Amino acid sequence: MQLGKPRAERADARRNRLRLLEVAREMMAEHGTANVTMDSLAERAGLGKGTVFRRFGTRAGIFKALLDEEAHRFQEQVISGPPPLGPGAGPVERLIAYGRVRIEFLIANLAVAQAAMERDIRAPAVEVDMTQMHLRMLLGQADLDVPDLDILATQLSAALEGPLLLYLASAPPVETLDAEPARRLADGWQTLVERLFGIDAPRGTEGDAPQR
Repeated sequence: MQLGKPRAERADARRNRLRLLEVAREMMAEHGTANVTMDSLAERAGLGKGTVFRRFGTRAGIFKALLDEEAHRFQEQVISGPPPLGPGAGPVERLIAYGRVRIEFLIANLAVAQAAMERDIRAPAVEVDMTQMHLRMLLGQADLDVPDLDILATQLSAALEGPLLLYLASAPPVETLDAEPARRLADGWQTLVERLFGIDAPRGTEGDAPQR
């Protein structure tokens, strides 16, 4: 456990980090994740290779850093963004919105998550702690007659993220996932939440605010 305040990032180190991440995104947009290597990133960013190694450690570390930044943006939307993803909507609406946007987030970062896997690790390291804690909070706000909300939150977290984790672990590298599987995953999450709360939503209206 780290005691005290974390050491502040030096201005030059922060500048180099932001520059490297910006260049990595440009390279991915042009030719995909395979185009991003330690050498090519250092050369294009105009920085020494040693700077890249000190910042990221490995090639996978580049993509882990990109994932961290995207995850931070997603978390900010959940904590302080507009409803229904952010505060201001009911727990059912927020549960549905969280799942649909989280799936969208994971799918948008499929290639980055795959590239962030170290060679000796077969499953991607995707943080689910926020999901489980957030779902547990929303379930606590809802009027549900269930014996164990902690277990329910764990099971819902697995239902939300498990299929994509399996996909990441077994599929060849991809840059995007077709819209149809993505929509089916999001619709399946909404159906799961609606059934949990006893809501009968007409088919073809997924994404709309549910009616109790």
